[in-house]
Amino acid sequence: MQQLPQEIKVVKLLGGLAPDTDEPMPEETRERLQLTWRHIEQTVPGTRFNFDFWHRTTPRRATWPACRAMLAARAQGEGRDEAMLEAIQRAYYLQARNPSDNDTLLALAEEIGLDVEAFHHALTAPATQSQLLQEMAHAEALGVDSYPSLVLTVNSSHWPVPVDYKSAENMLATIDWLLEESVVN
Repeated sequence: MQQLPQEIKVVKLLGGLAPDTDEPMPEETRERLQLTWRHIEQTVPGTRFNFDFWHRTTPRRATWPACRAMLAARAQGEGRDEAMLEAIQRAYYLQARNPSDNDTLLALAEEIGLDVEAFHHALTAPATQSQLLQEMAHAEALGVDSYPSLVLTVNSSHWPVPVDYKSAENMLATIDWLLEESVVN
């Protein structure tokens, strides 16, 4: 993001992915995600996961709580959502803590220095859920169907930009090309 041309405005949207549930994650999903983690470890240099997560917690396929936590953190000021995102990822992937649990999210809010009472209120507020649904609808309208995704909007046209975890240069080159093409056409 720091290397993007200055005229590009970045808008971050949450995609939701998996709605609230108290049901444990099906074994097939657990196995598929663990295989995905292993694949990422093998293909993205320096990436590691803590597989204790699958034994120390009750995994649930529910990402909406973490999305609402991002919105609750965002409400406390610029950059607070980035701090929450990093805390959620660290908790989930490295510390074997479950970001589907509000207790985990509240602990993370405290760890990153948020006003925990205000965070808790926002985390559970109907307005936060409504905001999440609006962002999900916006992402869907942009054609987003996987996460994370990157879409460049020029005028009223939306262009997907392939996410490359190994090279920002590839994404920047695609963005530059799309910007040039949109000016020419």
